Amino acid sequence: MVWGSGVSETSEEAPLLFERVGHIAIITLNRPHIGNALSRAMNARIIECWQEIRENSDIRCTVITGAGDRHFSTGADLQDVSATGKVSGGYGRITEEVRWSSRQNDIWKPTVCAVNGTCAGAGLHFVVDSDVVVASETAQFVDTHTNVGMVGAIENIGLAKRLPLGTALRMTLQGRNFRLPAPRAYQLGLVDELAAPGTTLETAVGIAEDIAKNSPNAVSLSMRSIWSSVEMPYSQAVEYGYSLLRMHWAHPDFKEGPRAFVEKREPQWVTD
Repeated sequence: MVWGSGVSETSEEAPLLFERVGHIAIITLNRPHIGNALSRAMNARIIECWQEIRENSDIRCTVITGAGDRHFSTGADLQDVSATGKVSGGYGRITEEVRWSSRQNDIWKPTVCAVNGTCAGAGLHFVVDSDVVVASETAQFVDTHTNVGMVGAIENIGLAKRLPLGTALRMTLQGRNFRLPAPRAYQLGLVDELAAPGTTLETAVGIAEDIAKNSPNAVSLSMRSIWSSVEMPYSQAVEYGYSLLRMHWAHPDFKEGPRAFVEKREPQWVTD
């Protein structure tokens, strides 16, 4: 697929690539020689990327993927962990120390995860916190925390929100000996779209382009209402959703959408 012009960082030596194509940001985990494993240095860089996504009103959706066709991410770089004895900064709050995904960076712009290959351990951060998950038909999901003496917690709690509890527990407790194939993950709801091998990124970008055509403010508030509902009783979630809906009534997009529909033209959305 030809992306065309945009803001990009494309050095083959960079462990994480950031590219902007139109209204879409593309983040690529770029360490294919070691399974796109996540290092602390990559964490600092991805926080910068999320900050750019938050602050740049021209960016309306993000796609995150891995380099190559074998691995999306094999999780934490264990050589890095072995050398430092840490996977994060220390003993602060999770909001200060775990900053891989859009949700962990308080980003209320949609993220589409393009799982191009095996996704393991910490790579699951991106999957469970994305709004739409596209996976290659040959991809697999596996959790290896307990195999290497670590606690499966943050990503695994996310798995339990998107999978049947038994499957999330089996992945966590059985470790590398249980692999969830993408077709089965699709059946269970962890994956939202299956793609033929080699077309995962293209499929994800197509979904992101559809999202980017919609009112950015309406999209953001809709995301907040749905994600928040996961943590609230139904009646409270509906009340909160209604407050967000009313908030949008004062936004120019609320009038522009119906007007553009009646006039049979593309809407001109306001970017805050």
